[in-house]
Amino acid sequence: MNKLIFLFLITLLTNFVLAQSIQIDNKVEVIKCTEFRITKPLRDMVPMTEKQILDMQNEVKESADRKYRIPYMKSSNPDALPKGEDPAIQKNMGNKMMKAPLVSWNGQNGALPPDPTGSAGYNHFVQAVNSAYRIYNKTGGSVPGGGPFNLGNLLFGSNDGDPIVMYDKFADRWFISEFGISGNKIYIAVSQTGDPTGAYYTYQYTSSEFPDYLKFSIWSDGYYMTSNTSQQKVYVFERDQMLVGNASARSVSKVFSPPKSGFFCPLTGFADGQLPPAGTPCPIFSYEDDSWGSADRINIYEMSVNWAATPTATILLKTRLNTEPFDASYDPSWDDIEQPNSSQKLDGIGGVFTFRAQYRVWTGYNTVVLNNGVKVNTTTGQRSIRWYELRQNSSTGDWSIYQQSTYCPDLLNRWCGSIAMDDNGSIGLAYAISGIDGANVYPSIRYTGRASTDPLNQMTYTEQIAATGNFSQGGGSNRFGDYSHTSLDPVDGTIFWHTGEYFYNSTRMTKIFSFHIPSSAGIDENETSISFNAYYKNSQININASGLPNTDKIVVDLFDVTGKKISGDIVSVSSNKFETILNIGKLSAGIYLLRIGINNTSFQKVKKIMIN
Repeated sequence: MNKLIFLFLITLLTNFVLAQSIQIDNKVEVIKCTEFRITKPLRDMVPMTEKQILDMQNEVKESADRKYRIPYMKSSNPDALPKGEDPAIQKNMGNKMMKAPLVSWNGQNGALPPDPTGSAGYNHFVQAVNSAYRIYNKTGGSVPGGGPFNLGNLLFGSNDGDPIVMYDKFADRWFISEFGISGNKIYIAVSQTGDPTGAYYTYQYTSSEFPDYLKFSIWSDGYYMTSNTSQQKVYVFERDQMLVGNASARSVSKVFSPPKSGFFCPLTGFADGQLPPAGTPCPIFSYEDDSWGSADRINIYEMSVNWAATPTATILLKTRLNTEPFDASYDPSWDDIEQPNSSQKLDGIGGVFTFRAQYRVWTGYNTVVLNNGVKVNTTTGQRSIRWYELRQNSSTGDWSIYQQSTYCPDLLNRWCGSIAMDDNGSIGLAYAISGIDGANVYPSIRYTGRASTDPLNQMTYTEQIAATGNFSQGGGSNRFGDYSHTSLDPVDGTIFWHTGEYFYNSTRMTKIFSFHIPSSAGIDENETSISFNAYYKNSQININASGLPNTDKIVVDLFDVTGKKISGDIVSVSSNKFETILNIGKLSAGIYLLRIGINNTSFQKVKKIMIN
């Protein structure tokens, strides 16, 4: 056979296998809102009583959804890698000094498991647990009308749980969700304004399957949702209609079939910094392990929605990225994490990338940061966190792994992580920690990080303690909080906020704290802040900034809240500052985003501009 023909046939066969190995179902299901309400302002509601709070803390939520947590797929590959130690392991802790939390306070205790989630806004931090939510100021103080409230006060009387809180900074709105076990409900509340103590538009949707472990993200064309279901689907909710309180706001769901292992929930791209340009497909991330899949790799899909009179949606397999070998197996009974002075182990949350898949737009490329639990030593069963920074070329759309590593600087177990990247390209990672390594470490919360200019594949800062536990969970339950949540401050852009679980004096506790990575993008550690100001007047945006990294040129772009670019320029920097004007004509009233960035570096600052 002619060699060229042979190679051509091999290429056809390879493409056929790729196309057949993951089937994308063409069916699109349109789901209408089955019930819509406008709540009264939260400040007019009656908060929970002390008895209600105590009853919530004594409630066990795990029995309701445990039946949906299918054990992982047992290994069918005797040659699965790695054979021993994780090859991407970081064994030594970074030596750059990480500072203590900027602010820190105890949040709500929650039921079992508490599932803490929360986000920072311009003036508030909103936290939810199973099954209540509360509004704080950003120093941890109580807010008039801030609760605590049970979730049912807001969401159709349901207190079933698995809440997610998001601050949609592109629209200056708050988003609170949970599931309803009876009738497979999805409940969503969107604030009428940027005041979280005000009134909310609330929406009820019905899924064809129970949406266990539902996770949400913000994207240009909708609020995206994934969940742990037998038939894998992605849901998209009509964001622009929900923001204006349209009772007919729709949702679409689309089936696809990624390789999966029992308990499974892909993550959709969560826009931060700025919204991607309108029409940009939303990426979807999952992984497979060569012990039950074809390889150790990350699978990336892309979904697009057209909100026409008859909505349409597509999901396409974009690429597969082979990773350094990892072992993502976990105990079939979820007994993974050892605790001091206890035979009771905790659920290591295997099978999923843990919340969020933060997506950021930079000058010339986009980034996503991910993390998941892995077994770093098959002999001892020690578990820790594999983390990734993926990059996407803005011109070609191609993805690659920019860096990856398994953070394991000692013999302790780390799990339930949440990762994010700030405006300087620095990465913060916060997580739960437990085990025995010379001294007992009860379930606690710690964090670490790296600057964008640091050597790749390393968390270069010393691990810092956010909450120290002194007690092990017992009672025959291995359910720890199924997720934690790291968000980014929308005002500063370099402050990370995290909420997670720990144990103290026989009590499940949650902690809310913020932290800052001191040095990045060539900015001196003593530099307290970057000053970035802008205002609109007479068809012009007047901009000035100081305290910038030392550079010759800065890219300045203006976007509307859909991600559409309105205007842009490249300006010169002198003595770490610049002033410029964008002539953009008359703007409609609304919210706009101004971004400054440097070509080929992970530095940007994004500022919201309100036009009345």
